[in-house]
Amino acid sequence: MRKKSRGEHSASLYVHIPFCSGKCPYCAFYSVRPGKEDVSRYLASLDLEISMLGRSYGTLPEIRTAFIGGGTPTVLDPVQWRNLLSLLESRFRFLHGAEVTVEANPNSIRQEHLDIWRKWRVTRVSVGVQSLNDGDLRALGRPHDSRQSLEAMSAVRNSGFSLSADLLFGLPLQDLRIWSRSLEGVLSAGAEHVSIYQLTLEKGTPWGDFPPEGLAEGYSFYRWAQYFLERRGLRQYEVASFAKPGKWCRHNVSYWQHRDVIGLGPSAWGYLNGVRTRNASNLDEYVSFIGKGDSPVCFSESLKGKDLASEAAILALRTRWGIRFERYRKRFGEEALRGLLEELDGLPPRLFRRNGVSVALSREGMRVGNAIWERLLP
Repeated sequence: MRKKSRGEHSASLYVHIPFCSGKCPYCAFYSVRPGKEDVSRYLASLDLEISMLGRSYGTLPEIRTAFIGGGTPTVLDPVQWRNLLSLLESRFRFLHGAEVTVEANPNSIRQEHLDIWRKWRVTRVSVGVQSLNDGDLRALGRPHDSRQSLEAMSAVRNSGFSLSADLLFGLPLQDLRIWSRSLEGVLSAGAEHVSIYQLTLEKGTPWGDFPPEGLAEGYSFYRWAQYFLERRGLRQYEVASFAKPGKWCRHNVSYWQHRDVIGLGPSAWGYLNGVRTRNASNLDEYVSFIGKGDSPVCFSESLKGKDLASEAAILALRTRWGIRFERYRKRFGEEALRGLLEELDGLPPRLFRRNGVSVALSREGMRVGNAIWERLLP
């Protein structure tokens, strides 16, 4: 393995696994059911993509956090997982103590997966529970039931990993009683990190084009989660995420702090040296570009000036740490900071937590975050 010179910067790594056993009616993330040769084509192209990055940037940065998501990473069988991890290990140097997260679905995670991850570098497993109510799961078209979710979370904890659970609210006919039981259930299963997302209907998905009836209004669910999870010892560190002290996802925080992220695989987003990129969001296009020696990047942008200052403020206000005045002033200047504070001063004080050196959203502010962030757009 190559040695790194002092002074080289570190980065986070995101690897998109573009495969699922089926497609949920609300899901807008890119994924396909893998054909016979699709996984091997994907892995070969991933290897070539990393080589291209190395040539473009000279020396690849060391990895401080990694997140393997999808799609459904647990669709890969043990042999395919070993091939993927061997590839990543040979191409990247991971910092000591690097946080490494893998996403898993309750119906496809196996003990073999957990054994392989434990022998490698994985520290966290994020389970796509979505709900612990079987009626919710049937409505969502999920390929698992609540029993499988509980068994999956138990297996993750028993294998020594930090457990994260994803939950959805605002579902058809969902009520606060059902929601509260799901929250209680993942905590009882040992979750140290919980991410909650309101069901969003996007065009191009079955539910986006033909919305189901009886969708619940999300405000009361979100507010209850804030109260319930913090009462149980999980602090809200980001608008959608709660964690026990010291258990927040460092990879997530990298996005909100504008730190470098390498994005690999179809539809993956990256952010390196101030440039944001997105890969082709189709497996065949991704493989074709790379096979011809071309970069799979199909979109890139470099934010500067007011656009960059605005985005940095919006991202910082997603987190419990908020905007630190001196850091913001040094990066964007006194005029940018003054304009930002004037904009925020025009909003009700109860939406913020201020301490003289920083400003962050209060619990109530988190509930209306979209409206606040819109005020900060250039």
